[in-house]
Amino acid sequence: MTTSSTPAPEPEASPAPETKPTTPRTSRSWLRDHSELGVSALLLALGVLVLTDALTMDVDITQRGPVGPRTVPVVVGIGLLLVAALLSVDVLRGGRGQAETGEDVDLDEPADWRTVLLLSGVFLGSAVLIEPLGFPAAGALLFWGAAYALGSRRVDRDPLIAAVLSLATYALFDKLLGVPLPGGPLMGVL
Repeated sequence: MTTSSTPAPEPEASPAPETKPTTPRTSRSWLRDHSELGVSALLLALGVLVLTDALTMDVDITQRGPVGPRTVPVVVGIGLLLVAALLSVDVLRGGRGQAETGEDVDLDEPADWRTVLLLSGVFLGSAVLIEPLGFPAAGALLFWGAAYALGSRRVDRDPLIAAVLSLATYALFDKLLGVPLPGGPLMGVL
């Protein structure tokens, strides 16, 4: 007896697993994930501004050798462009800034407006006094006033440190870098 062989019925194809429709990433979510590019763009714009200003500066009067008033702004501008490029590459490769783990700031405390107002007054006062008193005296008042506003009460030490800092800054800018600063009436004595 021979039986005819009937082909076995093919099993029904199992349905394809359901896939959830994926929403395309919007440009808003991409920008949110790469928000550090905004800092990079700001650094790029600032670097271009600094370099443009430095390279268009008229330095004929103040140039006293190979290092003049243009040197530091050009170095700073190139540094800003370099940092902007490195930050962009890092962000586009998936780098993310670390979240702040903690600060020594108590958000429940009110702002210290007294210190802010004292510092503002010191800065404005030195800006007004720089022309009649000269940079060394106005700078010393600026350094001493800032130290006082920030809490230092050492009246035996702070004025001396402020005077030394001011005179050193004046000598650095006026004598070494060739950036003229107003000397004031004390320059005839010194």
